[in-house]
Amino acid sequence: MTKIDLVYDGATFQPVAPVSLPVGARLTAEWDEKATQRESAWDILRRLAGTVEMPQDWSEEHDHYLYGTPKRGGADRSDDCEEREGA
Repeated sequence: MTKIDLVYDGATFQPVAPVSLPVGARLTAEWDEKATQRESAWDILRRLAGTVEMPQDWSEEHDHYLYGTPKRGGADRSDDCEEREGA
């Protein structure tokens, strides 16, 4: 049995790679539903956007939150993660 990957273009099935079959060969195709439902990385990012709570200054002070370096914008602000969790 030989496996041939196909793509459906709305009217016909096209092989993904070149195949060597005799003209008139009859084939049976199986549909892998999971393969057509994969999310792209962008779809995953769009779906997850806004679902993680972070301080308002996360993009400006990411080194502070990731590595504990002093904030570049001055003294600690009231929107730190620790203070928000305790509220």
